[in-house]
Amino acid sequence: MDILKTATNWAKAEMLSNSVFILFAALFLAASFTLWQVARTDMARAYTVATLVAGILMLILGAGLLYGTWSSLSGFAEAAAQDTPGFVASEIARIDKTVAQYKTAVFKVMPLLIIAAAVLITVLSGPGWRAGLITTIAFLSIIMLVDSTAHARLVDYKVKLLEVKTTP
Repeated sequence: MDILKTATNWAKAEMLSNSVFILFAALFLAASFTLWQVARTDMARAYTVATLVAGILMLILGAGLLYGTWSSLSGFAEAAAQDTPGFVASEIARIDKTVAQYKTAVFKVMPLLIIAAAVLITVLSGPGWRAGLITTIAFLSIIMLVDSTAHARLVDYKVKLLEVKTTP
């Protein structure tokens, strides 16, 4: 198995996944602009700011992840050519760290934040609060969806790296 091809395929799939964040950012920003133009009720106007903030945050997240993955991808060939076992070991260590972060942030903290936002919707009655909390739930749900697929890709990538590491 070609380790460079495996790493490159993982990075390309990750870049596509990161682009999904940018796509949703564009949708949030388009919704905000549309609501800014046509909103007539207080609730609809409240979504203008909430979706604008969510769109900007999603854009920052997607662009940052895309740049980070692109930077990693550009260094794969040189790192794999210089020291293949070292490259595999460093990738496995990076994957273990990232998977641990996913287990905490994506699978524990974000669901708790969604539950808290859902509970707060029933308590807080202002349009700004409701729009912000509903947008927060949508925002966090999108992140969880994309990151859960990224988590699965990372686990698969680690299995492939371990196969290479154990092959003499």
